[in-house]
Amino acid sequence: MGRIRVVIYGVGAIGRMVARTICEKREEFEIVGAIDLDERKVGRDLGVLADLGREIGVKVSAEPDRVLKETTPDIAIIMTTSFLNKVFPQIMTCVKFGVNVISTCEELAYPYIVNKELSRKMDEAAKAKGVRILGTGINPGFLMDVLPLFLTTLCIDVNAIEVTRVIDASKRREPFQRKIGVGLSVDDFRRSIEQGKITGHVGLVQSIALIADALQWSLDKIEVKKPAPVVAPSRIDRGYIPVPAGFVAGLEQKACGIVGGETKISLTFRASLIEDEDYDRIRIDGTPPINLEIKPCVHGDQGTVGVIINLIPTVLSSKPGLLTMIDLLRLHHCKA
Repeated sequence: MGRIRVVIYGVGAIGRMVARTICEKREEFEIVGAIDLDERKVGRDLGVLADLGREIGVKVSAEPDRVLKETTPDIAIIMTTSFLNKVFPQIMTCVKFGVNVISTCEELAYPYIVNKELSRKMDEAAKAKGVRILGTGINPGFLMDVLPLFLTTLCIDVNAIEVTRVIDASKRREPFQRKIGVGLSVDDFRRSIEQGKITGHVGLVQSIALIADALQWSLDKIEVKKPAPVVAPSRIDRGYIPVPAGFVAGLEQKACGIVGGETKISLTFRASLIEDEDYDRIRIDGTPPINLEIKPCVHGDQGTVGVIINLIPTVLSSKPGLLTMIDLLRLHHCKA
C-alpha cells in the first residue's frame, strides 16, 4: 500500500506545524497539495513556509477545486476556522471530489448542537461519496472530553465530571496571547467580548455534548459563561506583550452541563501570564472516584498536531459519514 496522500488546507501556524511534522517524522504520509487564500503565501513552496529549510515541490494555491482535482488526495486536513458555518463550504468542496476530511474546527467536534441541518447535509454527502468527516484536536477532541471519558471506563457508576485546563500563556505564541486579550484594559477586553473580537474558548459546548452523548446523559441545557478577564496584579514582561498592572493578562471561562436539574459536567478553561503552574485536571465523582492531574499542561499546538496526524489512518478505516470522536474510538462507558 502506498503512502497516504494529504492536502494541507490552511497554512497557518498549526498547518505549518502539521506540514513540518509530516515531512520530518511521518514517512507513511505524502503531502501532495496546499491551500490558503493569503496572498502572501500563494505561490510559495510549502516546505519554505513550514521552515523546513528546503523546498518540497508543493506550492500553496488559492484554488481548492484545482488542487483537489489534480492531486487526488486521500484526505484533506482543514485548519482554517473555529466555526461550522465557515468551514462547511470547504468541507463540501472536499467531499465533492471524494476526499476525506479531518479538521481542527472546534464546532465540528460535535456539529449537531450547532446546526442540525448542516450536519445532516455533511453526513449525507459524505456517505454518498464514501468518505469521512471528523472534527477533532486537543480540545475539543481529547483533553476535556475523550480523556475523561476513557477514565470513566474504570467506574461502576459516574455521578459528575469536572475538568480544568490551566495554561501558562507565556509559553505560547503571540497570536494565542492576543486571542486571550493579553495587554488590553479591562474595559477594552469586555468591549472585545461584546464585539466578538475575543471569543473565549470555542469548543466547551462541544466537549460537554460529547461527554453527555457518550454517557447517555440527557442534557437539560448547557450553560457557558462569558470569558472573564484575568487581571495582572503588577507589571508583567513574561510574554510577547508587556502588561501594566491592572491590565488583562489572560482569561478564564466556565461552562456546565445540566442533567435532571443538577450540574453533571463542569469545564473550566484558564490561560494567562500569571499562572504559577499549569495543568490539566480531571475529577470524576463516581465509584471509584478518580482524580488525574497532568503537569505541566499538555502543549496545545503540539498536542493538536499529534491528535490530527495520529488519527488519519483511523479516520480512513472508519465507516463513511460525519463522525465524532465517540464514533471513531468506539468508546464503551458505564451508564450513570
